[in-house]
Amino acid sequence: MAAIMAARGQGLEQDFDFFVVVDFEATCVKDGRIFPQEIIEFPAVLVDGATGRIVSAFRRYVRPKHHPVLTQFCRELTGIRQEDVDGGVELGDALWLHDSWLKAATAGAGNKRGVRLAVVTWGDWDYRTMLEFECRFKGIEKPSYFDQWINLRVPFQAALGGGGRVNLQEAVRAAGLDWEGRLHCGLDDALNTARLLDEIMRRRVKITITGSLAPPPPIQQKQQPGTSPCGGSSALAPPPIQQKQQPGTSPCGCSP
Repeated sequence: MAAIMAARGQGLEQDFDFFVVVDFEATCVKDGRIFPQEIIEFPAVLVDGATGRIVSAFRRYVRPKHHPVLTQFCRELTGIRQEDVDGGVELGDALWLHDSWLKAATAGAGNKRGVRLAVVTWGDWDYRTMLEFECRFKGIEKPSYFDQWINLRVPFQAALGGGGRVNLQEAVRAAGLDWEGRLHCGLDDALNTARLLDEIMRRRVKITITGSLAPPPPIQQKQQPGTSPCGGSSALAPPPIQQKQQPGTSPCGCSP
């Protein structure tokens, strides 16, 4: 492994054997919000954590349940056709198929501790908002590896600096790479994110977890003199899922 890393000029061992880069596309309308918003494209790109090489790719179109007919705006933005989602699978099946693909693609890797895996996205929307909301709304169980993730914006800023909120396409170009494929095609966005991840690793930046759905630890409330024992510690519930459109994002919620 050390020889491979030295050959590619990285020289910095990462904590993960593989990175899974995901960029969902979802139902959307022009100049507004659609409820419930549903994932319609589920792409993933598997990246070798030691070499930065793309190992495998996955994509399934997902059939929306509540708004089965895509708006013209959504079709033009994403390039997804109505027949793509009509022939798609339900989100629960897409998650199962993704998990099966991932296990097959990483079979034989790792060691006694198992395969160290981290999911990656550009921004927090894909995992913190979109996937979490839809799974809760529909009562779908998702693999636990989606409960924490790497927002590539963070190591990008560490590698190239600069302030403000650059979008994915701007970040790819700032890293000296050419954009490949169609913007807002989920698989093309994921492939470009994977290429950006490789470039950031080449710049000797440690790639670490930046976001998590784990609830905050309980707040220990000190009992005051004269109060009853029932005034002890309490736990705060995790924050609600934010549906508000973030600055610099498209109407589908994903980063442009």
